Amino acid sequence: MERYYQPKLETMPRDQLRALQDERLVKQVKHVWDNVPYYRAKMEAKGVTPEDIKGVADLHKLPFVTKADLRDAYPYGLMGKPLSECVRIHSTSGTTGKRVVAFYTQHDIDLWEDCCARALTAAGATNEDVCQVAYGYGLFTGGAGLHGGSHKVGCLTIPISSGNTDRQIGFIKDLSATILCCTPSYAAYLGESMKELGMGPDDIPLKAGIFGAEAWSEEMRQDIQNTLGIKAYDIYGLTELSGPGVAFECSAQSGMHINEDHFIAEIIDPDTGEVLPEGSKGELVFTSITKEAFPLLRYRTRDICQLNYEPCPCGRTHVKMCKPMGRSDDMLIIRGVNVFPSQIETVLLNHGYAANYQIVVDRVNHSDTLEVRVEMTPEMFTDNLGQIDKRQKELVAGLRSMLGLAAKVTLVAPKSIVRSEGKAVRIIDNRKI
Repeated sequence: MERYYQPKLETMPRDQLRALQDERLVKQVKHVWDNVPYYRAKMEAKGVTPEDIKGVADLHKLPFVTKADLRDAYPYGLMGKPLSECVRIHSTSGTTGKRVVAFYTQHDIDLWEDCCARALTAAGATNEDVCQVAYGYGLFTGGAGLHGGSHKVGCLTIPISSGNTDRQIGFIKDLSATILCCTPSYAAYLGESMKELGMGPDDIPLKAGIFGAEAWSEEMRQDIQNTLGIKAYDIYGLTELSGPGVAFECSAQSGMHINEDHFIAEIIDPDTGEVLPEGSKGELVFTSITKEAFPLLRYRTRDICQLNYEPCPCGRTHVKMCKPMGRSDDMLIIRGVNVFPSQIETVLLNHGYAANYQIVVDRVNHSDTLEVRVEMTPEMFTDNLGQIDKRQKELVAGLRSMLGLAAKVTLVAPKSIVRSEGKAVRIIDNRKI
């Protein structure tokens, strides 16, 4: 039987949910207009005032906010509340530019933790469970979000953070952890490490995991589920909007329910900005309608996905988003071909390889090169060069079929690619572009 953390809100009829969104959007637009001069200037430049926004149907009239705006307004330019009312910040990694700092009032944190509690409850968590939070703590939102959600559900919470794999495994066994929260790449690594210790699914108490913060494929999900003996749930979020819990998977595992009482989702054409019809694939845009300290209207996530409005067997009425299919800005263009890392991962997993790999892109003699470095599993590892060459050719053929271009494949020894305790470093682009 499906359980809900906030059943009235999570199963609200669509017409009532839209009315709630309309009401909250109107209030939020007025709040931003009155308190965020940076965004008010963008509205004025577009000739829009709060009076023009009567509800969700008018959302398209508002200007977009992009990562560039967040960097331009750093650190305080997009704040909607005075510092005296803010109690916390979180920040992005800054790996692709200046850090983005997001601010939170206590009310913002309470609502964020409610969203994470919904995700945990959907994964089967109750106050009888032990939840091991192995996301990083600190400026990264992962640890704090699931930690707070776990408390709200009433789980015994293990704030172990990332890393120290031996201790992770020890706590899972000794404290009988039933819920694991971490990145999917680290979950796969934990499963790999347990297997090396001779531990199988029957030797650990875990029953479910909530994995996010990086892209992962359906094949990787199945691998994690089989290795750890759990049900693996996806979760989605962005620091800019709050953190994990913007959307989460239910027992159907067929997409992530967006918490639409807090976030309005749109799908746009990434080139023109035009809002696309229901069911279209395009760039995901979010409007935060309850965030006080850092309220973003029409934030372009750069994630490419689709929304599914079909009724869900779990009983939740909130729209579902699919796993992001790539990013409109991080997508690799190699010799004119659009390449998503998830496509490469699918080929590797279909050929029986563990999900640890690196994509190396370079430019030689004005031509792009693509190399995929892949770890062999311990079972595959051999010093038979003929066997390795055969396997590499099989992967080259599989990648050519999937991508439509040639890639060099290099098979390397198990555990020779550096593991990450946070987000896995999948792409090394050495081109000067």
